[in-house]
Amino acid sequence: MFEVFRKGFHKDEYEMNIESFSDMRKYGILFIFFLTLVLSAAIAMVMGAYNISFTDVYVTIFANINPYNDVSGISKLHNTIIWNIRLPRVLLATTVGAALATSGAVFQGCFKNPLVEPYILGVSSGAAFGAALGIVYPSVFHSIQISAFIFGSFAVLAAYKLARTRGQTPIVTLILGGVIIGSIFSALVSLLKYMANDSALREIVFWLMGGFYYASWKDVIVTVPIVFVSFIIMWLYAWKLNILSMGDEEAKALGVNPERSKLIVITLATLVTAVAVSTVGIIAWVGLMMPHAARMTLGPDNRFVIPSAAMLGSIYLIVCDTMARTLTTSEIPVGIITSILGAPYLCYLLHNKGKSLLG
Repeated sequence: MFEVFRKGFHKDEYEMNIESFSDMRKYGILFIFFLTLVLSAAIAMVMGAYNISFTDVYVTIFANINPYNDVSGISKLHNTIIWNIRLPRVLLATTVGAALATSGAVFQGCFKNPLVEPYILGVSSGAAFGAALGIVYPSVFHSIQISAFIFGSFAVLAAYKLARTRGQTPIVTLILGGVIIGSIFSALVSLLKYMANDSALREIVFWLMGGFYYASWKDVIVTVPIVFVSFIIMWLYAWKLNILSMGDEEAKALGVNPERSKLIVITLATLVTAVAVSTVGIIAWVGLMMPHAARMTLGPDNRFVIPSAAMLGSIYLIVCDTMARTLTTSEIPVGIITSILGAPYLCYLLHNKGKSLLG
């Protein structure tokens, strides 16, 4: 060490080495998160009312993905449970967890508010109204998922149009627009509850609590590509989010168009949220908790926050869904599990509200 200083060790080189070491440490943590995600998914595949070994899971999945294998040699019961029920459910929980956590990280970065979550612009209330319409009037709205997605997207578009003034969309006005539109759709959902018969009312309430009970390969095929492509684009915009966190004027000085960048990432975050909500219902806390957990682990750099939040959200939802279907003989809506586990975290945020949780 003394020899290094004697030869003239420059401060810039020292800081560069420190930064390089810090980035390597962060990549190592991301790799640990990835291994944890794979392990969580593997454990979820073997847990349930019917005990199945890891070997059975591996053999069944490999037989289905290998075109040269004969599936007829596998137990039909194992094939049904593993390939048709548990695997789509785990993949959907992984995708939805990543979607909600990533959108939460993006919204918090754009709005510079640590208590913002993916439903801030009214997408959950709009989707709930769309789903309720599909349940109460099935002859008119043939698909609950499509109806929920359309009205969830419409709610965000209405909030954006309401907040748009003089060619600009101030963040505070956009949030207020989301609150107003969300309140309107919440009132409409209450009206539909009042009008619905007993069976439809039960289905609406059950949908609002969120869950993966009806997860299928069709849901996976529709959801995964949209979330994956949107995630990649939002991740590519992570460095612009870092610049936007310094303020619009600083962003313009550094050559970043804040209005266009915010519009792109908010649109993508809203898209993945609407897709997730329309598929599995409203699942709270994931988009609020996971970005904070990522920042506390890896710091405020969105280049690391976005992928780590996505993996943590996937792990969290896989664990919660596994608990929901194994704690009791009848399945608990996963939204209840996430809310019970998330409430203590809100207490922590409120207790530390004077501190900057974004950095």
